[in-house]
Amino acid sequence: MRFQPTPRQIIALKGFVFVACLVPVARLVTLFLRDALGANPIEAITRSTGWWTLAFLAITLAVTPVRLLLGLPWLLRLRRMLGLFAFFHACVHFTIYLWLDQFFDVPGIVADIAKRPFVTVGFAAFVLLVPLAVTSTNAMVRRLGARRWQRLHRLVYAIGALGVVHFWWLVKKDVTEPLIFAIVIGALLIARVVRRRADGRPGAPAGARRPEPG
Repeated sequence: MRFQPTPRQIIALKGFVFVACLVPVARLVTLFLRDALGANPIEAITRSTGWWTLAFLAITLAVTPVRLLLGLPWLLRLRRMLGLFAFFHACVHFTIYLWLDQFFDVPGIVADIAKRPFVTVGFAAFVLLVPLAVTSTNAMVRRLGARRWQRLHRLVYAIGALGVVHFWWLVKKDVTEPLIFAIVIGALLIARVVRRRADGRPGAPAGARRPEPG
């Protein structure tokens, strides 16, 4: 028998996941206070927050395939939180760039975005992520309508691809980690395409493609 948590267990599980999602930031704060971020702390913080943004995007995208594969419908209750934590880490990543890297020099930031391709791609990914976070609530699903909401949230795959390119162009030489992210996000995209085709076949269950904000 598969584990089916009670409502109280779901609340406890959400609390545990929430705290766990804050661990990467807590680790950075601890390292900063101990002066243990290395010779270039700004780069260390920027790399870490960017890495975790991609990681949370991949985890969020993996919720539905894992839910369907293992028959665990309650996993869907965690997806919205995970997606919002991807946005949270992206905001921290972008704030570090604006603050500690560019010192809020607006002309310099605009020039940097225009001149450096990896910055351009990263900025584009962040901009696309904003409307997904804003429309993550059930109220916004109702306001937009299921079809428009689904079309909008398909941008998450483009965001993941842009994030991988941003990471790839940033590291330049050792592309092992960006390659792993590319494989994972590519596999999740393929899983989504296969699922959509299966849902479109005659006899597919009603409501199989309803929006699932979590």
